[in-house]
Amino acid sequence: MNQNIPSIEQLKELGLPAQVSYAPQTWGWWVLLALLVLAVLLVSARKVWQWRRDRYRREALVRLAELQRRSDDLSALRELPELLKRVAISIPISGWKPHPVGALSGEEWQAFLEAHSAKPLPADFSQHLAQLAYAPDATLRALPAEHRQQLFDTCKLWVEHHHVAA
Repeated sequence: MNQNIPSIEQLKELGLPAQVSYAPQTWGWWVLLALLVLAVLLVSARKVWQWRRDRYRREALVRLAELQRRSDDLSALRELPELLKRVAISIPISGWKPHPVGALSGEEWQAFLEAHSAKPLPADFSQHLAQLAYAPDATLRALPAEHRQQLFDTCKLWVEHHHVAA
């Protein structure tokens, strides 16, 4: 056998390198990590707070969907103005000033709906709501299906997109 050719018995096992810590070595990285964790906690807390604050909106949308399924029923149409009024009363406001929404009607009610709407509303929306609440049954039965659908869509749009004081 040739002496110049190494054999497997001559191989030596290499030692492993020293372990390297994954922890940051300077205090700046610890501060950055703490700020990052704090930011995640604050954003999460804000999201939870907004989700809890908008509970009334989610419940109103569920009720509105139930009413829309029964749009041929007069009681479902008559409940639309009441539902919007309850949503408006439930809007969380900053401070302790009470909402005067319960007493609003006509132009004041229309102005309130428009002021809190993120999207434009029909100019006669409050009149349609008053008609749903107070018109005789024969008048409501005579409403075309497209008009009923438009009322439900407008109500849904307002409930989904109305402004809330932060």
